[in-house]
Order: sequence, then C-alpha cells, then structure tokens
Amino acid sequence: MPIVEKLDEYGKGAWIAFAVLGFIVFWPLGLATLAFLFWSGRMGCGFGGSDRYEHRMNRLQGKMERLRERMGGREGGFGGGFGGGWHRGPSSGNRAFDEYRAETLRRLEDEQKEFQDFLGRLRMARDKAEFDQFMADRRGDGPAAQPSAG
Repeated sequence: MPIVEKLDEYGKGAWIAFAVLGFIVFWPLGLATLAFLFWSGRMGCGFGGSDRYEHRMNRLQGKMERLRERMGGREGGFGGGFGGGWHRGPSSGNRAFDEYRAETLRRLEDEQKEFQDFLGRLRMARDKAEFDQFMADRRGDGPAAQPSAG
C-alpha cells in the first residue's frame, strides 16, 4: 500500500490530517482511517497491550536509572553499612536533611527491588497462563478444540 508507506514516512501528523480530511470528504472514509490507525497501533494504542506494557516498564526502568545516576551513581553505598547502591552524596550541612535523604534513598531502593520482584512474578504468571492455554488447546480442552453447536 503506497499511501500507507508514504503517510508512515511523515508520521502521526500526516495520519491525523488524512483522517480529518477523510471525515470532511466522506465520513465513512474518515471512520475507516481512524479504525485502521487504532487497530494497527500507529497511534500508540490498540490491541498491542503487552508491548505497550513492556514499553512503559522499560521507560520506568530508564527513569530510575537516571535518578540513580543523578543522586550519585551505583557503586559504593550509604557508608553506614546499608549495602545499598546509592552514594550518600555531598553533605548539605543539615544533618536532619542528610538523614532524611539517606532514608528516602534507602526506601526508594527497597521499593524498586519490590517492584522488580513483582514484575518477575507477573511475567512468570503470564507465561504460565499462556503455557496452560497452549496445553489445554493441545489436549482438546480449550475453546479452539470445542465443536461448534449447530
């Protein structure tokens, strides 16, 4: 489809303009264009939920890495034997603030570890569900193997 390739070269703006023009010229054309955009995932939505989920998780991971780098890097630790991956950073001169910052960084690191554990469990559950569905289909238990009524 040469028109699809041409519009993909120009990006989302071209697709939006094409959909609007489709609605102006002949409304079913605009509606069909809009449905195609959502179905194909060209507008960042549609049926690719797992890809979108993975993209969000990778983006969150990247943000955490940048925050970690901004707060002092990974090597070393808090200095008090906490075993964390955050530097204490330069002292602000305010002991209460420094303690609060250290506690907050420790809490963030714990939350990140819990979140990573949660993601691992979620991925295993999804993989197990897909495997169980595959085995059920293979045995003839699943919905694909059921004879149609009628």
